Amino acid sequence: MATSLSSKLNKAVRQMYMDLPQGEKVQAMYIWIDGTGEGLRCKTRTLDSEPKSVEELPEWNFDGSSTYQAEGSNSDMYLIPKTMFRDPFRKDPNKLVLCEVLKYNRKPAETNLRHTCEKIMRMVENQHPWFGMEQEYSLLAIDGHPFGWPSNGFPGPQGPYYCGVGADKAYGRDIVEAHYRACLYAGVMICGTNAEVMPAQWEFQVGPCEGISMGDHLWIARFILHRVCEDFGVVVSFDPKPIPGNWNGAGCHTNFSTKSMREEGGLRHIEEAIERLGKRHQYHIRAYDPKGGLTMPDDLLAGMRPPTSMSSQLGWQTVVLVSESQELWARRSKAISKIAVLQQTATHML
Repeated sequence: MATSLSSKLNKAVRQMYMDLPQGEKVQAMYIWIDGTGEGLRCKTRTLDSEPKSVEELPEWNFDGSSTYQAEGSNSDMYLIPKTMFRDPFRKDPNKLVLCEVLKYNRKPAETNLRHTCEKIMRMVENQHPWFGMEQEYSLLAIDGHPFGWPSNGFPGPQGPYYCGVGADKAYGRDIVEAHYRACLYAGVMICGTNAEVMPAQWEFQVGPCEGISMGDHLWIARFILHRVCEDFGVVVSFDPKPIPGNWNGAGCHTNFSTKSMREEGGLRHIEEAIERLGKRHQYHIRAYDPKGGLTMPDDLLAGMRPPTSMSSQLGWQTVVLVSESQELWARRSKAISKIAVLQQTATHML
């Protein structure tokens, strides 16, 4: 199996330097979403002391022409710290800092969906929207071949891999365990994990989180997973259908409720929200995908079969535009067991 050259470097030599004292200085890794709406970028700066809150962190800048976010003639972009986590790679007192991106004129970048989402969440905060995300992903070798799959063939048919145990059923558990522990250390609201239906496919869950914090925790969990996979020399893909053929896709199921939905008689509010979502189904599906729905199979867009779910790359857009297709299918089959609906007030604003 092809792994990255970086993963083959002597980690004992690296650790010798990582064990050196750093005095009062702190390394803060600034993280942001690039112009693709899916990719993550990061860079690190030195702080004189450990910040007690995100408000103590300075703004920074970067070259947007190198991240698909600006033209070379006017490429200044600004990083605005929004959420701070403990750094599981460099450890305390170092920090991971999730940032919003502003353009040279201080207006939000096109992929800065967090900015709009936070405004909406503030408008409906009295309804206490809760979110829980189930992020599925696939592990790939550096050449794009699924991790652990035969080089010139396929593993056995799906069936034994979901929540599977054993070397012939669980592909890459070390990565999953490392990611789980790193998220706990960082302070991410990770609440579970399991092997998925396709071999080398896994899922982690984040939540419940209220309001804008859902997108923040999901994106940092994704970043940490990318970094863990980097250390192991493999690649993580959130693509909804990374492997063609009769193999399950991957998505990010969104569980959602408002205070009224969680109270006595809440089912009525859930059903009302589903009806509203159904009127804007196609719009939501297209907005859910960074490529405008181009990566969605036609039969998925048409709702002809239960989705293996969309690629929830846009964490904060997912908070605002929760796809209802999973719920509508469940309703058609008279088995509404999982609700992922758009906050009712937000629906009026879209």
